[in-house]
Amino acid sequence: MTSLLLVRHGQSEWNAVGRWQGRADPPLTDLGRSNAVLAGRSKHLGVFDAVISSPLERALDTAVTLADAIGVGPVLSDADLMERDAGPWQGLTRDEIETGWPGMLDSGRRPDGYEHDDTMLIRVTASLSRLEARAGEGTVLVVTHAGVIYALEAACGEPWERLSNLGGRWVDFSDGRVSLGPRVQLVEDAPVPDLL
Repeated sequence: MTSLLLVRHGQSEWNAVGRWQGRADPPLTDLGRSNAVLAGRSKHLGVFDAVISSPLERALDTAVTLADAIGVGPVLSDADLMERDAGPWQGLTRDEIETGWPGMLDSGRRPDGYEHDDTMLIRVTASLSRLEARAGEGTVLVVTHAGVIYALEAACGEPWERLSNLGGRWVDFSDGRVSLGPRVQLVEDAPVPDLL
């Protein structure tokens, strides 16, 4: 069994202004960078055998900062850990989405081109299987996105609860199965954005 701490990246420029990111690649804000440094001192970070990240800049920069703090590297990257494709909602604010697609957000419906949980879980599970093959019984820090963590939680029957930047969830992964551990917050005062 491989133990994984899945962590959401620090605040990005689009988090700060309320835009849905999806696979867009806005960088971290100054706050996101400074909070990543603080997160590196978190009591929740212990000994890790490896650090892996989504290749999107906001996640990779967070991962490099955390890896430097805990003395593990180099940071590996896996495209299957990227945020979901938000389709035509990418780059829009919640108000803009409501104007263009009235009622869809609240109803849980999504537009064509939006990557649904079942599709995303196929690629995320493939990534976690590769990690398991490499790490075995090890412990891995995975810097990813809220959508990835939400999808894994939902697949395990966990009710949806907003996850702040630099929030995370411990999971055990074995033979394609995820067992949820506790949620953690690496920086207590990190903002809680609405967006992917």
